[in-house]
Amino acid sequence: MKLRSQEVRRKSPEADPLWIGKGCSFEDLSKPQILVETTFGDSHPGSMHLNKVADIVKSGLYASGMRPSVYTVTDICDGVATGHEGMNYSLVSRELIAGMTEIHARTSGYDGIICSSSCDKAVPGHLMAIARLDIPAIHIPGGSMMAGPAFISADAAYEADMHVSIDEMSKDEQIYIKRNACPGCGACQYMGTASTMQCMSEALGMALPGAALAPAESNFMLSLARNAADCINVLIDKDIKPSDILTKEAFINAIRVHAAIGGSTNAVLHLPAVADELGIKIKLEDFDSYTKGIPLLTSIMTAGKWPTQYFWYAGGIPRIMKELANMGFINTDLLTVTGKTIGENLDILEKSGYFRRSEEYMNNMGLASHDIIKSFDDPCSKDSGITILKGNLAEQGAVIKHCAVDRSMYHFIGCARVFDNEEAAEEAIYGRSIVPGDVVVIRYVGKKAAGMPEMLKATDAILNKGDIAMKTALLTDGRFSGASRGPCVGYLLPEAAEGGMIAYLRDGDIIEIDVDKRAVNVIGFNNEKHSPQEVDAEFISRKASMPVKQFKHKGVLKFLD
Repeated sequence: MKLRSQEVRRKSPEADPLWIGKGCSFEDLSKPQILVETTFGDSHPGSMHLNKVADIVKSGLYASGMRPSVYTVTDICDGVATGHEGMNYSLVSRELIAGMTEIHARTSGYDGIICSSSCDKAVPGHLMAIARLDIPAIHIPGGSMMAGPAFISADAAYEADMHVSIDEMSKDEQIYIKRNACPGCGACQYMGTASTMQCMSEALGMALPGAALAPAESNFMLSLARNAADCINVLIDKDIKPSDILTKEAFINAIRVHAAIGGSTNAVLHLPAVADELGIKIKLEDFDSYTKGIPLLTSIMTAGKWPTQYFWYAGGIPRIMKELANMGFINTDLLTVTGKTIGENLDILEKSGYFRRSEEYMNNMGLASHDIIKSFDDPCSKDSGITILKGNLAEQGAVIKHCAVDRSMYHFIGCARVFDNEEAAEEAIYGRSIVPGDVVVIRYVGKKAAGMPEMLKATDAILNKGDIAMKTALLTDGRFSGASRGPCVGYLLPEAAEGGMIAYLRDGDIIEIDVDKRAVNVIGFNNEKHSPQEVDAEFISRKASMPVKQFKHKGVLKFLD
């Protein structure tokens, strides 16, 4: 194939001396030039080890007759950004990671790209850039963090904080949790957005088989990095581009895998964004329509039992895809970054002992793979993944992770308690002014208003207060962390800043959430039910007298305007 890098050399006489100045030999200049893009940095455990991945990729590329160049745009940690203005920058960071990766690739005319990232906005940012560039590409997930003692993870700090504040936990116990929750590198040990998006990368065919959630810094990770160098050579030789892999059918595969693993609700933001780069439309409703009949096949923290490394040791995404394929839910004829199809990859894994190895690892732990990854005949739950709700409160849709909701809360009617920011809601929850039967409403935290921050602190505040935990719901135009549990309805559209009905809610409005009927509606006012016609009339009146808040952002948040 024609190499883009050689076209750059032809058009830019300065390219040769400048590339020699960065360490290339003259002989290197005619080789395929590969961009190795990671989010390495001291930002958080999910990225601080990726320089080692880049080093192995570099060695492999040299051995394969290519010339690597390593770049990095590190990401931020949502866990650190939670609960203050930092969270407003989280979703915007995805766009900046994608943008800078695109800039790195286009300005120097690289012939291929290998990206490595682990976490919430970095993985979708890299996948968006890969789709946008449409040059031979591979994504290497950064793997998962080992489990803490008693399976504690960083999110346990919220509960510990609350227990210390009411003298139900000692400071020493709190410090023990903080010291032991994050034992090393990799994505957090639960099926949050970081783990989910690693799984989506593999399910889409953009990561090597078995790559998602491998133990970070293990020989497995390093072997995957080495194999990626060989595979990018194949992709360049055969001119296989992301658009050949990221088809509509590939996204349907990923949505179905997402349902089976109980993935983060944030996938409804990220998968459509990646698809959009290729002109493929993924609608909110697709997360419902394509997943009918798929049960929950694994129980991963925080809503479930097991840490993510156990999921990988049990067979990970290949075992999930094999189970789904057996039931006709996965198209195994689709191309992947190996240059082979999903079906061919699964056959190779079988013959290589991959699934045998997973069983024997499980035996080491006194478990079997089936303890972690179930079959269709014996699922963790007949209800999988997420549900899309619609109604007068969400004309364009809202999302609930119903696999993280107790069945008793599938139908909930309560009175609205309305707040215009998370801090006010959290103060009310801890101040005990929220009572059983309330629906905590947090508005003006959507994408246009505030960059769509996560409402993790509010959800944890409810869950950690036993008197309201199973008797209170939360509704918001913001989003949730993959660690969220309980009856939380988010991503509500239109958002308040766009004049959605949530902007006109008042305390005392009666809200009905019905998961089975896929509905979320206002059904009355002042603790009294009213007819749909009466509700419509009341909101028409409110719209005439309640102006929608306007927002003007500064700095990088101007991207929201």
